[in-house]
Amino acid sequence: MAAAGGEHWSSRFAFLMASVGFAVGLGNIWRFPYVTGENGGAAFVIIYLGCAFGIGVPILMAELMVGRRGQGSPTNAMATVARENKRSEHWRLVGGMGLLAAYTIEIVYAGVVGWVLWYLYKAITTGFVGVDAQMAEAAFGGVLQDNMGMLFWTLVGLAITGLIIYSGVKDGIERAVRVMMPAMFVLLLGLATYNYFAGGFKEALQWLFTPDFSKIGPTTVLAAIGQAFFSIGVAMGGMMTYGSYLPRSISIGQSVLIIVCADTLVALLAGLVIFPAVFNYNLDPAAGAGLIFQTLPVAFAQMPGGWGFSVLFFLMLAFAGITSMVGLVESVNAWVEERFGIARHKSALIVVGSVAVLSVISLMSYNVIGDLGLGGHNFNDIMDYFSNQILLPLGGLLLAVFAGWVMSREAARDELPTLGERGFSVWYFLIRFVVPPAVLIIFVVGVTG
Repeated sequence: MAAAGGEHWSSRFAFLMASVGFAVGLGNIWRFPYVTGENGGAAFVIIYLGCAFGIGVPILMAELMVGRRGQGSPTNAMATVARENKRSEHWRLVGGMGLLAAYTIEIVYAGVVGWVLWYLYKAITTGFVGVDAQMAEAAFGGVLQDNMGMLFWTLVGLAITGLIIYSGVKDGIERAVRVMMPAMFVLLLGLATYNYFAGGFKEALQWLFTPDFSKIGPTTVLAAIGQAFFSIGVAMGGMMTYGSYLPRSISIGQSVLIIVCADTLVALLAGLVIFPAVFNYNLDPAAGAGLIFQTLPVAFAQMPGGWGFSVLFFLMLAFAGITSMVGLVESVNAWVEERFGIARHKSALIVVGSVAVLSVISLMSYNVIGDLGLGGHNFNDIMDYFSNQILLPLGGLLLAVFAGWVMSREAARDELPTLGERGFSVWYFLIRFVVPPAVLIIFVVGVTG
């Protein structure tokens, strides 16, 4: 069976740019630096790197391996590999969990990408001139109350994403990521360099890289495991779908190391873009989700060259958001294309169109139907909990079990020939005995609160 549509990446560079783009999302840009600073700085980074390479790398390798060997959408890839190993084809349900997670994330994430595009427009047209803390808070509150405005920019983001998916792997996804991802790295480096001279850089370095081992405890370790697991983008179907387009000539092991290193580098660079401005203008570094939309516009208003900085910053965020959306949508699109035997053009319109319709519910959850839900939780809260606390860790756990205990050692070895015998033995041990209990802990803690 061939990959959905019979398409493959034209080069390792294209695959890496697409995979890094999928892994690097808006959460990396603001959440990783914030969590790092709150959990011991460099001490947390050390633990995070251990988790990323000890848990994230093995499971990402497993996901790409299953995708390439199964040569299909996540459900068919899992079923094909299970059948090859004389196991039940019901393992396709694990692939289905990844697709469901991607789809539920898309619905809410599309609205957030819409905010970024709206703020990019605001940056271009006003540069946040004269904005103070009260004005920034009121402006974001106004955004959350303006359903037509949010819907317009959400549809703009989905239209861009849909056009990329509609155009195919080589003409759409590859062309987009070849431009967006190098541009995003250049923007990050440029903005961080600007901050080095503008002020607050020393304080940001201390916030991110001064180890405070007194803050290290079980909660910090769990935070590091969770950040590593979710940051890399495993168990969402996207990486398995990208793996199905991967030629056998490309090393999975080497590619995964590059993806994880690039993902971590972007997160740390983002800290050197955001926090110098925060510290230089005495703003709140613990502003969480409001950091991008409420706190930083105040800094843009005060800094020399703030207009240009704000435009480039939100352009960089837009690239991160769109490339992540592409990976999420492509996994579902590949399944629809394969399951119903329709052309990519039609499946792209169906998937993006359905996300657009359901995103209306997500947007209205910020205002009109914010009080409707279960146990005081609105639609967005429920979608977030269902995907991040249940589907992703449970899917990741079952994926690790599948790669370590269902696939034969010979089949796995055949897909990872460049690791060498010692490297493969390390991976095989981790995927069987380390990853499953670690992800199980994430799942149990998430469910029990």
